[in-house]
Amino acid sequence: MKPVKLLKAAAFAVAALVALPALAQKEVTIAYQDMLDPYRVMQDTQALEKATGYKINWKQFGGGGEVLKAMASGAVQVGEVGSAGIAAAVSRGEPLVLFWILDDIGDAEALVVKKDAGIKTMADLKGKKIATPFNSTSHFDTVVALEAAGLKPGDVQILNMRPPEIRAAWQRGDIQGAFIWDPVLTEIKKDGVVLTSSGKIAKATGKATFDGYVVNKDWAKANHDFMVKFVKILAQADANYRDNKAKWTADSPQVKAVAKWSGAKPEDVPASMALYGFPTLKEQVDVWLGGGKNSLAAKTFAATAEFQLAQKQIEKTLPDYSVAVDPTFAKDAMK
Repeated sequence: MKPVKLLKAAAFAVAALVALPALAQKEVTIAYQDMLDPYRVMQDTQALEKATGYKINWKQFGGGGEVLKAMASGAVQVGEVGSAGIAAAVSRGEPLVLFWILDDIGDAEALVVKKDAGIKTMADLKGKKIATPFNSTSHFDTVVALEAAGLKPGDVQILNMRPPEIRAAWQRGDIQGAFIWDPVLTEIKKDGVVLTSSGKIAKATGKATFDGYVVNKDWAKANHDFMVKFVKILAQADANYRDNKAKWTADSPQVKAVAKWSGAKPEDVPASMALYGFPTLKEQVDVWLGGGKNSLAAKTFAATAEFQLAQKQIEKTLPDYSVAVDPTFAKDAMK
C-alpha cells in the first residue's frame, strides 16, 4: 500500500474510533406531564443520565392521550400516564406495561366549580360546562361521580381540554367547573369550591386512580439494566420526599425543581404534593405491582376497563390485566 493510502487509512481508523463512543451511547425518550412528583428533582440533577450513561430526551406533553399516541408511534419509549389512559391503551392492544406507580392520586385531583355558578351539589351540575382532559384519570372520575349522583354524561357538557386550556377557559368564564390536577387545580381553587375529589370518589365507589410509568415491552426487555436503575432512582426520590417533607419548603432546591419541571408556583408545591400518596418500593412490589391478577394495579385496570367498555370508549376488555403490569424491575431494584 502506498504511503498516502496508509495515511488515509490511518486517519479513517482514528476518525472511526473517535466517533465510536457517540455511536455506542444509548438513547431514550421519556414523556412526562405536569404532575407534582418527587422525581422531578432527579430530572433536574440529571441523576438518571449519570446512573445509566443513556442520553435522555425528556419531552413534556399536555395529557395522557398525547403521551399514548407518541408511544404508539414509537417516538416515545417510556411515559407518564394516568391509570384510566393505561387501561384503555392496553385494552386496545398497545404493547405497554406498567412498572412504577408515580402516585396514588387521592385528593390531588378534584372537581372544582365557580363560586358564583350556583352549584352546591353534584345534581346542580346539570346543564353546566365541565372541562377535563379526556382519557385521563380526571375524566374517568368525572363520569363516575356523575353516575354516582344519578346524572348521565349527557346531562352535563363535558369538554375535552388540556390543563393549560382549562386554565384559560376558567379565567374567561367559559366553563363552570373542571376536574383537574395541579398546578391548575390550585389556581382555580382560588375562586372556586371543591365539589368532590378522586379520593372521595374512590372511597364511595371503590374505584381508585393513580398515575404510573409505562414502557414499551420490547424496549424494556432489551434495556433491563436501565429499567432497574431507573426504578432505583424513582424509589430514592420518593423516599427522600417521604423522609424529609418538612424540608420541602417553597424556597428549597427540591421544591424549586418540582416547580420548574411542572410549571407550578413554588409556594403552591408543598401543599399540593401533600395531597398525593407515594408508595414505597416494598409497597410497589407487595401491593401495587406484584400479585398477578390480584395486584392493586391490575384490579384498578380491570374495573376501569369495564367502565370504559360501558361508556363505549373501548371495544373490548382483557380477561386478565396483570399482563399489563410488570413488577420485575421493582423486584430487581430491591436486591
